[in-house]
Amino acid sequence: MKNTKHILILTIICLLFINNSKAQRIKGEIIAGVNTTQVDGDEIYGYYKWGFNVGASAIYAFDKHWSLGVETIFTQKGSYQNEPNSPDSLQKPYYNLRLNYAEVPVLLMYEDKKTITIGAGFAWGRLVSVTEIEHGIQTASTTLYGPYKRDDFSVLVDLRFRLYKGLKLNFRYEYSMVPIRHRYYDVVDASGVHSTWDRYQYNSMLTLRLLYIFNEPREINKDNNQE
Repeated sequence: MKNTKHILILTIICLLFINNSKAQRIKGEIIAGVNTTQVDGDEIYGYYKWGFNVGASAIYAFDKHWSLGVETIFTQKGSYQNEPNSPDSLQKPYYNLRLNYAEVPVLLMYEDKKTITIGAGFAWGRLVSVTEIEHGIQTASTTLYGPYKRDDFSVLVDLRFRLYKGLKLNFRYEYSMVPIRHRYYDVVDASGVHSTWDRYQYNSMLTLRLLYIFNEPREINKDNNQE
């Protein structure tokens, strides 16, 4: 919670700085979208876990095409799979993991003709809550005692399209650079065969968002009108 408060304070400072009339190179964004995620290494495959991705961003344009963006967002990750071979599998998930993060992505972005923006960067996420259900039973996973690490460091790539004036459509892919968990499996199958193995687990996330720029510099608007 202490780190979460620091992130919220950083967001407020960024927004106050954006509203400073002298900060003509600073743009602000409101962010809202959805994630579809999986956890690599959990023996479950597919981007079946959905979650929210919301927050705000401050963007410093230090060149006509280049800018640096810092976001503060709430993002939901995890993994999901229904009970296999069950006639009512939609009502009986046998694995359901929800990881809620307060996250700070930092991106270097290039904008081409004020229409398409491509970017890449890194993100630090702080785990604020976790819920894990296996075969209908909730596990003892917590943010304080694990087994999931409280910090998630990830790399990301980002693509943005201008829809209308300050409104943009955003696609993003993000992947953990370090494991979020080291899990040991101990399984006895239906024939009585005993197997053990271990896996390192990583968050993998696809994101679709809408971005609205609310403090775009005037000179950019003039260029748009001339074009």
